[in-house]
Amino acid sequence: MRHLMSPLDFSVEELDQLLDLASDIEKHPKKYAHACDGKKLATCFYEPSTRTRLSFEAAMLNLGGSVLGFASADSSSASKGESISDTIRVISCYADICAMRHPKEGAALVASQKSRIPVINAGDGGHQHPTQTLTDLMTIRSLKGRLGNITIGLCGDLKFGRTVHSLINALIRYENVKFILISPEELKIPDYIREDVLQANHVEFEEVERLEDAMSQLDVLYMTRVQRERFFNEEDYIRLKDFYILTKEKMELAKDDMIVLHPLPRVNEISVEVDDDPRAAYFTQVQNGVYVRMALILTLLGIEVE
Repeated sequence: MRHLMSPLDFSVEELDQLLDLASDIEKHPKKYAHACDGKKLATCFYEPSTRTRLSFEAAMLNLGGSVLGFASADSSSASKGESISDTIRVISCYADICAMRHPKEGAALVASQKSRIPVINAGDGGHQHPTQTLTDLMTIRSLKGRLGNITIGLCGDLKFGRTVHSLINALIRYENVKFILISPEELKIPDYIREDVLQANHVEFEEVERLEDAMSQLDVLYMTRVQRERFFNEEDYIRLKDFYILTKEKMELAKDDMIVLHPLPRVNEISVEVDDDPRAAYFTQVQNGVYVRMALILTLLGIEVE
């Protein structure tokens, strides 16, 4: 039995197989419509989510399975003090696979150690968000035709952004990937990512504060929102929330084939006028998330479709 806690749980070869499966699902959805008949997915979400939870549920329903679960800690026995270990033991009696989101780093890992069913980390605090990373990889590969030989700009909240941390960990395994890290001083990439991941693996990167200084170099721009829920005080959030706003004017500085990604939700860091630009790929990214999660469910359940 396998779980998914981090993108690194899959080798590069396994990642390529998963993305190939996701692409086949996109092309031939009817072929997979009954692959999970009789199977149940539990979505255990201890903090709010729209895309990730509904994407998992859509994925399982598209496969012919069913879903059960809760959308907040308040609507679960966690509000009564039940531990994650006990919750997953109970869920294991009801479902065949579980997707878990939790505000505490390592919560999904604790669950996986006590679970009798595969557990998927659907986001744990500021740590990892592996299924978003799989979605990002599929989108980059489908639109750019490759995952190596790219320059990617990561912009915004690089300190608390778990999507950024997961994506860096995944992309360093491909050849000739350069990162441009765009953030204010207060939201720079954590030292452990800079030192233990980028520098330790001799990956090329530079850190800049102005988005305009990076635009012309980029093949991919990955925007993130400044997350109110990760700040300890409202003053810091208000001061930094509008630090980066991607506008039509800034898009004019970019390559004609650059793509813009965003894990969503956005607040105002991408102006709505950018939505009409053919390089804006964040809603394509959302759709790809369903295909990737369908592929992941099939893979972890060991279900093969001819």
